[in-house]
Parts: sequence; C-alpha cells; structure tokens
Amino acid sequence: MTFYSPGQVVDKTGFSLDTLRYYERIGLLQEIGRTAGGRRRFTETDLLWLLLLRCLRDSGMPIAQMLRFVELTRGGDDTIPDRLTLLEEHDQQIDKQIARLRANQQQIQTKIRHYRSKLQPDR
Repeated sequence: MTFYSPGQVVDKTGFSLDTLRYYERIGLLQEIGRTAGGRRRFTETDLLWLLLLRCLRDSGMPIAQMLRFVELTRGGDDTIPDRLTLLEEHDQQIDKQIARLRANQQQIQTKIRHYRSKLQPDR
C-alpha cells in the first residue's frame, strides 16, 4: 500500500495543510491514518477522495452540499440515486455558472474591442 505525507498530499491536491485538517475535523475526510509517531499518512483512496473534493469545491459546490454527498457516500449503495441527483443538480449549477461567465466574457470582449478602436488612428 502506498502512503503519502501531508506535504505530498498538499502538492498533489493543492489544498493547504489547514484545509486538510479542517476537512478531517468537519467530516469530509474519514479519520486519516497515523504513523507510530502520530503524523498523518494518507492512502491512495484518501488522495482520490481529496481530488474529488477539489473538483466539487472548485466547481462551486458549497461545503454543506459536499457534507451531504459524503454522508450519502458513507451510506452505501442504497444512496446511489440520491448521490446521482445531488451531482446532477450540481452539474446544472455548473452549466448556469458557465453561461454567466460566457455572458460576462462577451461584455468584457466588447469593452476590449471598444478600447482597441480608440487606439486605432483615424483612417
């Protein structure tokens, strides 16, 4: 079995040590194993879970929804329909967020064209 130090997990996930501790404290992570000296040691499963949490967080899922997803996941296969619903709803929110970003980008690009036209010498 492969184990990762907290520093390696920080490098691989982009989460800070404080975030890792926070996620463990609030229950987004199962209790992390420890070395004989008391240092956290993460498994490949822990790392993959953290990468999923990174995806959910980076795509705008609120912590409360992430906690609900974790709760459902720990509930076994009977919760798969609820997990699917939660992820589908989040996917719809991402679509809306992308649409808002595209609209904002279009407005910014319009302003860029306007300013560039001001820099063009009259022909």
